[in-house]
Amino acid sequence: MKLMFIGADHEVTGSCHYVECGNTKLVVDYGMEQGVNRYENAELPVNCGELDYVLLTHAHIDHAGCIPLLYARGFRGEIITTNATGDLCQIMLRDSAHIQEMEAEWKNRKARRAGREVVTPLYTMEDAQGALSHLKTFDYGELIKLNEDITVRFTDAGHLLGSASIEVWCREGDTEKKIVFSGDIGNNKKPLTRDPDYIKEADYVVMECTYGNREHDVVMSHMGDLARIIQTTLDRGGNVVIPAFAVGRTQELLYFIKKIKEEHMIFGHEGFVVYVDSPLAVEATNIFKKNLLQCFDDETRELVKKGINPIEFPGLKLSVTSEDSKAINFDPNPKVIISASGMCDAGRIRHHLKHNLWYPESTVVFAGYQAETTLGRSLVDGATSVKLFGETIDVRAHIEMIQGLSSHADVNGLLKWIGAFEKKPEMVFAVHGDDAVCNIFSERLRREMGLNASAPFSGSVFDLAQGQWLCQTEGIPVVKVTAARKRSDSVFARLVAAGERLARVILRNEGGANKDLARFADQIQALCDRWDR
Repeated sequence: MKLMFIGADHEVTGSCHYVECGNTKLVVDYGMEQGVNRYENAELPVNCGELDYVLLTHAHIDHAGCIPLLYARGFRGEIITTNATGDLCQIMLRDSAHIQEMEAEWKNRKARRAGREVVTPLYTMEDAQGALSHLKTFDYGELIKLNEDITVRFTDAGHLLGSASIEVWCREGDTEKKIVFSGDIGNNKKPLTRDPDYIKEADYVVMECTYGNREHDVVMSHMGDLARIIQTTLDRGGNVVIPAFAVGRTQELLYFIKKIKEEHMIFGHEGFVVYVDSPLAVEATNIFKKNLLQCFDDETRELVKKGINPIEFPGLKLSVTSEDSKAINFDPNPKVIISASGMCDAGRIRHHLKHNLWYPESTVVFAGYQAETTLGRSLVDGATSVKLFGETIDVRAHIEMIQGLSSHADVNGLLKWIGAFEKKPEMVFAVHGDDAVCNIFSERLRREMGLNASAPFSGSVFDLAQGQWLCQTEGIPVVKVTAARKRSDSVFARLVAAGERLARVILRNEGGANKDLARFADQIQALCDRWDR
């Protein structure tokens, strides 16, 4: 019975933890690394085809984004998650696959012109669809017995529609241990989503600490700040452009704007139009509407029961096609444009920035964290010009930040969450935080709460039955390699995984009909003849 740390250890993205109990092998999350990575991630200790389950905390790409890659490498087990997370994965994993394919196509057009070797996408739409066919979804609070080794339950984490902490009961012989994986813990008193539910007992806790060293700024009124920005911008005759994450943040902004309109906080522009220009955001908004009654806070449910949709209002226009998107910038009327991506690194938002950054009457409003090296971060840090589509654009628009909208709990929220356990866990593992933050937060848990706490690096292995480390690693700094090399390594890993899966299929066919086995052997030999170089 062991727990191995794979991803988001002393880092914030690429979440993954491996659990082995009895004959069962599973991972909790299999996320994509995004932005700047400090340390190398350990490989899974087993072939992807040997995994029985993926337990998924929520649909954000840094937790779910590499599940299609698992499928491409032979995983054929079950993906277990909440109903709403399953709905969101249907659009987010397909969208991610589309991005992988489009990026590879764009790079290959350049590569062919330059006579360079072409690249392959990290995974394809076929891989995403294959993974999605293995989804099984459940309600919050439902006790799910996966097999004799593993029972799980999802508890609302309050971070995103469908987000969950996962309680995992592991049984091996006469030993039973309970592990809680926090997932991303939500901020309290957010619009739409419920506050996090609290769990009372566990032997071990794997806990995120994204903001384990800071408190969120106290903001009197997000709605008031947004209304002020909209009023002054429309008065100048400009557009309000808001880069926003398609899932979660866009829907929160729609909620605020609906209340701004209902409470008549804008004067002289009462009928102002709001465009949501992102196919993913439009699909996600429809999923939010579908789940409003089941997954949202009391205020939202009361509105829905009265027939009121809290994220829909007069003047809201949803833009899906590229023609719809282009038409927005030919509309001379002042308006609000919400578009992805939230950090301006890709997507339609870049076109809206190209049309509005040079325009002093317009305002660009950031409502979320902007990572280092992103275009959004450059604008927040005061860049006077930026490059978009090969063209240098002067930054003359007003740049605004709305603070405190984070969907992650701050340090006080994290301490409240872990403090709700009625009996101290045997160990708390601090993960999903920057390098220094993991150490700071685990030390705070030890000092202030008297907990056994550790901040493991990727590759560390803990014996859950004996309560001791089998292996503790140090972080291995990332050595920068070219994108082409990364893609090449990924493709070869996929080939190796396919070979290992073939070996397992051969062994499972022992005792089959001689005629079928002979035909199978001939097919393998023909394949080897073709590729044996």
